[in-house]
Amino acid sequence: MRKNILLIGGSHGIGFEIARTLNEKHNIYVASRTNEKLGNLEVDHIEYDAENDELDLSQLPERIDGFVYCPGSINLKPFKMLSTETFREDMELNFLSLVKTVHQVMAHLKKSDQASMVFFSTVAVKVGMPFHTSVAAAKGAIEGFAKALAAEYAPKIRVNVIAPSLTDTPLAERLLSNDKKKDMMDARHPMKRVGQPEDIASVAAFLLGDESSWITGQVLGVDGGMSTLNVN
Repeated sequence: MRKNILLIGGSHGIGFEIARTLNEKHNIYVASRTNEKLGNLEVDHIEYDAENDELDLSQLPERIDGFVYCPGSINLKPFKMLSTETFREDMELNFLSLVKTVHQVMAHLKKSDQASMVFFSTVAVKVGMPFHTSVAAAKGAIEGFAKALAAEYAPKIRVNVIAPSLTDTPLAERLLSNDKKKDMMDARHPMKRVGQPEDIASVAAFLLGDESSWITGQVLGVDGGMSTLNVN
């Protein structure tokens, strides 16, 4: 059965790769600020700024089977350089806008036989890392929210979280801007490379599919072994 899948922020990076991966088998709706890369895909685009807009539900089908929230930030600075306002901004984009959007689409998700929701965290929630205080706090909120939401809506709606390590996307461009930086980041991972969007998209596609129908309330580390292995 073709599923109706809504991606929030699916016009670039990991979100775009998820849309590309699922494009042929399912009906994909991408709600994002831009759509410049979506022209080659058969998807429906809805103009949407997660922080500032209300989602136009009239552009969505009555039933939503899959929901993915992709917007996020990488704000890596020493704690002393991060203002309270910066923490608030990261929390707004990563977590509070997610909560707002979930509220808006919940009635649509309930019309699915078993809807699946996928959120994104970071390896830095499980593994304490310098300069990650703001993003780890915001993503940590997502993990707690997802587990509680999964418990509240089981078995009707499944909720899972993917926690990647550094992935080669436009969001991480500053961290991978030259060969020296990339080699250094590759070496930090037990698998000796940073992630690619396809690595994350394939796991998201699995979680959205019927093959994962007995998986809910989980945080999956897709991180090249960063969160569990020490091989250096």
